[in-house]
Amino acid sequence: MPEIKRIGVLTGGGDAPGLNPAIKGLVYRASDYGIDVVGVYDGWRGLLDPLAEALTLDRESVRRWDRDGGTNLGSSRTNPFKSRNEEGEQVDRSAEVITNIEALSLDAIVVCGGEDTLGVAAKLSEKGVAVVGVPKTIDKDLAGTDYTLGFDTALRNVTEIIERSRTSAGSHGWVQVIEVMGRHAGHLALWSGVAGGAHLILIPEHPFRYEKIYHHLRERLGDTRARVRDRSRPRYSVIVVAEGAHAEGGELVTVDDRHDAFGHARLGGIGEILARRIKSETPYDARSVSLGHPQRGGTPSPIDRIMGMMFGARAAEAVAAREFGKMVSARGVAPACKLSLVEITTVLGKINMVNVAHHYDTERYHMKEIGM
Repeated sequence: MPEIKRIGVLTGGGDAPGLNPAIKGLVYRASDYGIDVVGVYDGWRGLLDPLAEALTLDRESVRRWDRDGGTNLGSSRTNPFKSRNEEGEQVDRSAEVITNIEALSLDAIVVCGGEDTLGVAAKLSEKGVAVVGVPKTIDKDLAGTDYTLGFDTALRNVTEIIERSRTSAGSHGWVQVIEVMGRHAGHLALWSGVAGGAHLILIPEHPFRYEKIYHHLRERLGDTRARVRDRSRPRYSVIVVAEGAHAEGGELVTVDDRHDAFGHARLGGIGEILARRIKSETPYDARSVSLGHPQRGGTPSPIDRIMGMMFGARAAEAVAAREFGKMVSARGVAPACKLSLVEITTVLGKINMVNVAHHYDTERYHMKEIGM
C-alpha cells in the first residue's frame, strides 16, 4: 500500500470562525506523521481549475492562523456535480476534480464544510477519492455530530447584537425584530434568543401564527395608546426570527428567485415582513434588522479555536490511519467532548434540527420553561 506523503485541505460553503484553527490543527498533527499539507484555494472551485493553485502549509506558516476568523484559503459554493462548463451548460464535472487531485499529487484531501460541501465529498468518496470531512456551519444543523465549527462564535455575536438592540428598543418603546441565519434549523435563533433575553423566538421547525405573536405582544406591552400608561409593564419587545421561519400555510421568504449550485434559494426578508405587519396590524411600532454575514464574522471564540484545532488534528489522524470516507464527529458538550469518526454519507439528506418537543414551547414561541 503506497505511503501517504501529501494531502490537500479545502474549505467550502459559507465562511465560519474555526476553519483556520482546524487547518492549523491539521497541519500540526500531520507533520507528526511526516505528511505534507497543501491548501487548495476557493473550495471545490479551486479543484475545477486545471492550473489549480496549492499553498504549501507548514507549522510556521499557520502558527497564527487560530486567531483568524473566516478562512485564509477562501471559499465558494461551487458544486462539481452541477457546474457550468465553457459552453455555459450545467454538467457533472466531478471527473475534472479527480484529475486535478491527481495532478497536484494529493494522496488524500481533507474537506471542511457543511452539508453541501461534505455532500460533494461523500459523492467523491464513492468514486474512490480518499477524503476526510470536518464539520462546519454556524447553523449547527449537520447530522452525525453535536458540534459544528462556527456555531459558538456566531452565537456570541448574535447574542451581543440582541443585547444592544434592547437599548434602542427600550428607549423608544418599539418592537425590535432581529433576523438571523438558519435555513432549516433554528439552533442559532433559539439559543441566542435565550441568551440575549428575547421575548419571542421563531424557528423553521415550527410554523408561527401572526395572531399569536400579536397576543403575546399585547400581554407584554398592554395598551400603549392609553392616556396613563402602565409603567409596571416593559416598554419594548425583542423578537428573534430565523431566516427559514415561516407562518402557518406560508412559504419561505426569499431575496430573489435565483438558486445556487446546490439548489438553494437565498433566504431573507421574513423579519421585515413581520415588523411591517406588527406596525400595521397592532398599536405597536416595530423595526427590523437582518444581521446578514457579519453574524459569522470576527475572531473565533475560545470554543471554536479549541474545537477547530481538535477537529483538524483528528482529521490528520484519520488520514494517517487511512480511515477515508469519514467525517470527524463530536459527541457531548464542547470542548469537553468525545471525538470520533462517522461515515461521511451521514450528512446526506439529513438535518440536525431543534428538538421542538424537548426545547421549544410552541405556545410561547420561546424555550420551554423560560418564556420571557
